[in-house]
Amino acid sequence: MRRTPALRSLIRETDVRPGDLIAPLFVKEELTEPAPITSMPGQSQHTIESLRKEAVEIAERGVRAFILFAVPARKDREGSEAWNPEGIGQHAIAALRSEFGDEAVVIGDLCLDEYTDHGHCGVLNDLDEVDNDATVELYQRIALAQADAGAHLVGPSGMMDGQVAAIRTALDAGGRQDVGILAYAAKFASALYGPFREAAEGAPRFGDRTGYQQDPANLDEALREIRTDIDEGADIVMVKPALPYLDVIRRAKDETRFPMAAYHVSGEYAMVKAAAQNGWLDERRVVLELLTSIRRAGAAMILTYHAKDAADWLHG
Repeated sequence: MRRTPALRSLIRETDVRPGDLIAPLFVKEELTEPAPITSMPGQSQHTIESLRKEAVEIAERGVRAFILFAVPARKDREGSEAWNPEGIGQHAIAALRSEFGDEAVVIGDLCLDEYTDHGHCGVLNDLDEVDNDATVELYQRIALAQADAGAHLVGPSGMMDGQVAAIRTALDAGGRQDVGILAYAAKFASALYGPFREAAEGAPRFGDRTGYQQDPANLDEALREIRTDIDEGADIVMVKPALPYLDVIRRAKDETRFPMAAYHVSGEYAMVKAAAQNGWLDERRVVLELLTSIRRAGAAMILTYHAKDAADWLHG
């Protein structure tokens, strides 16, 4: 039953389709042309117009969902551009919603690290520690701003306690019951985020994020976090990164049967790209194998920077 491609296809248990993929895209205020991201070959920070063009090209390959990360020209201690109705993030959401209507899913990344001058995911107290409750109040403002701009889903990624419940309350009170929540439910304090921090210009200026992101050693804690987000009103829960945490994805899917996403992060992408550029790996085969492993673990959808290329290879 493995002798020919047709036989193998006939009994294949796990498929990856372009429609299973979500493409992360970056937009930066005051750019006049796309700026390549050095540590993520093939990815760029976009202008609004180049963002729209790139999204259309990706959508033509069958990928019908996008998550947007925005880099503002002005940053402050609170990250106030994150909820500015005229901010770059909201303009990017509106541009893609205008382009696609409901023919694609537009997701706003809901966090503060790209918007704060200190690079942390929340507002700081007098000791320069992230204030969980004050941060969650700001997340409510961001959620409403992204919803009003046209986001189908908001993706709270800061790992603050109670963030999903607070965002759901704010959206419902604001008459935006139609906007869903893609919760970064188990986001680990990983060493694989480095290239993203270049792309989003959101690296912490001091300290790190181990105080609010999850310890990579803890599986049971991750499952508690996932169940909590489900109880608080999440529509989809996500594990980030993907490959080192396939066991978390599998157990969470088995135990909750809830819609599950996985984020195949920048470091995972960059390693494949570097090896392929050196001729050490066959990029196409490796990417499709990795994406299949994430789907097999239980993720219904995969956020991946390989989305555009993978969609072409899947069609082929």
